[in-house]
Amino acid sequence: MIVGLAAALGFNNAQAADWNWKGDIRERWEDQRTLKDNTDTFSTSRSRTRVRLGVYSWINEELSAGVQLATGNDAVNETISRNQSAGALFQPKNIYLNEAFIDYHPTALDGQVNMILGKREGSAEIIRVNNLVYDGDLTFEGATIQYGKDADGKEKNGPVAIAGYYLLDSWSDATRTDPTLFIAQAAYKGDVNDIRYMLGAGYNLYSSVNNISTTLNADKSATGSGFAANSNTLNKGYKIVELFGNIGGQITDTLPWNIYGQYAFNTAKNADYRAINDNKRSAWLAGLTIGDAKQVGQWSLDAKYDRIESDSVFPLFTDSDRKVGAFTGPSRPTAIVNIKGFEVAMTYHLVQNMTIGARYFCYNEIDKEALNPTLHQLQVDALVKF
Repeated sequence: MIVGLAAALGFNNAQAADWNWKGDIRERWEDQRTLKDNTDTFSTSRSRTRVRLGVYSWINEELSAGVQLATGNDAVNETISRNQSAGALFQPKNIYLNEAFIDYHPTALDGQVNMILGKREGSAEIIRVNNLVYDGDLTFEGATIQYGKDADGKEKNGPVAIAGYYLLDSWSDATRTDPTLFIAQAAYKGDVNDIRYMLGAGYNLYSSVNNISTTLNADKSATGSGFAANSNTLNKGYKIVELFGNIGGQITDTLPWNIYGQYAFNTAKNADYRAINDNKRSAWLAGLTIGDAKQVGQWSLDAKYDRIESDSVFPLFTDSDRKVGAFTGPSRPTAIVNIKGFEVAMTYHLVQNMTIGARYFCYNEIDKEALNPTLHQLQVDALVKF
């Protein structure tokens, strides 16, 4: 489609004009404690590193592209994390291709439309207010059409619309359909009397999730004993309607405030997907941020509350930091849904391009299971951007 449009519009030469290198390094100390039957049980204490380095080129007025490398892990349950834990006798850490995309924005459409192919960071690809539905580290793979976003993926004032189609897994077997994700979103961003706001809605349609696998044959034929459907999504469907928004302003010239929220409801029913519980399909999140810590000496405070029922959001893509305990079986197939709790965080801009901060998590289960686990987690971060 993009090649055809380019030819029709006479786009036939390209020369790299502007290069923009961006990266960040985050060092984190993390302590997790899980209370079980009101008994303090040690979970884990670890040091973690996240590194991302990318180059983004503005080739001409109609074409841009980007490539980013990042730390990461091969495991499917790490698709929503770019952290690497310290240890293993100082072994080197893995580096992966985290972004690789082409962005075509034809001048015939006044540069208002971005046509994106490839793998790109979630907040730039779609409208993402917070991490109820999608974790901040997730990078989407597929094709996206955007209206109302700039080339960096930030929403402009006015109407914003997104349509994206993404491949979740790929098979070379005719009997197994590729699982996919389709996202459609619409929002409006504006301001009234120095009050900024954005309100919107989205629809997230997952198909063939039974064919998402964590174990498979080397040729991805799925014909041998190597295939095992992902137990987190087996016999479930996800047709998620999302409402989201934020509103903010200024307390002082250097101290902003922002209230944000998300609501998600899975419209898939037990009548069509036998593992779905019709009474456990909703999730919501609400939070308040004061400050933004953009300049040296500035600070920010953030507090939010989440309630995520077991069949409300796709469990492999929502934020993994609020995981209560470990995977425990069919009644609680994954520990990052069926949870409720809160987070509080503070960030301080210590020196130019470096912030330090801490975030505390307190979560437990909505439907109590054996030992009644409650997560208490502290993350202390040092982040440098360049």
